[in-house]
Amino acid sequence: MFAVHSFATHSSAAAFRPALRRYAPRRPPPIARATWPARSTLASVDDRREATDARLASPASNAPRKLSASNATRAHAHTSPRSSLVATRRPTPVGGRGALQVRAGTISTNDFKVGVNVEVDNAPWKVIEFMHVKPGKGSAFVRSKLKNYLTKSTNEKTFRAGEKLQTADVEKRTMQYTYKDDDQFVFMDMETYEETRVDDDDFSKFLLEGTTCEVLSWNSKVIGVELPINVELEVKMTDPGVKGNTASGGDKPAEVETGAMVTVPLFIQIGEKIVVDTTSGKYVKRAKE
Repeated sequence: MFAVHSFATHSSAAAFRPALRRYAPRRPPPIARATWPARSTLASVDDRREATDARLASPASNAPRKLSASNATRAHAHTSPRSSLVATRRPTPVGGRGALQVRAGTISTNDFKVGVNVEVDNAPWKVIEFMHVKPGKGSAFVRSKLKNYLTKSTNEKTFRAGEKLQTADVEKRTMQYTYKDDDQFVFMDMETYEETRVDDDDFSKFLLEGTTCEVLSWNSKVIGVELPINVELEVKMTDPGVKGNTASGGDKPAEVETGAMVTVPLFIQIGEKIVVDTTSGKYVKRAKE
């Protein structure tokens, strides 16, 4: 019985052996090794160079390429003249300094800023003030105050919002104020020592000897002077300040060394130097000692 039982057990195991092999996990296939082309199939450096030279020498490579619609638009944008304000510097003369020239372009009234030069009625004007107005009914507009460089008069003009105006072709030369001759102010180019005389105007209120300014010309004619944005001036006359006053405690008039009147805080004393905004004529801060 023992022999028969052993044979039966052995026979049943042999019968199930194919099923076990069927459900057993298979080994992954071997990874194929990378095969590189033979050395003779690779083009040498000389062969590639000869092929490139032949391709460049062919007539087809020299023919002009046709641009697509998007590329043609971009090429036209790079080659077309700009419509905005462009500042260029003229070639530097022998022994002199190049003058900064603002070429004539266009500017939108939405981009108005104080100090911008525009050309209206064939005359150069400077923007003094402006305000954007959006009424409840009707189109928006820009109310501005302009100063004529030629007549020195100030007029109020109204423009449509977004209206395009011609910018004035103004040339700027960096010069230094040296002295006053009667009613004219004499400026000198510190490199060429060339002198330019300018008639009295609003710029003289905050002008001191030795101040570096921009002398403006339009159509080869001097039309004005552009001062630095901020200048330091000494207070010559004002009411005595009260101890304990702060910048928010009030203000008072003060006369500076150029003779102009500036509104200053109560704590400013005679002999102190202050910083004044030449565009608005307002007090900015105490000057650093």
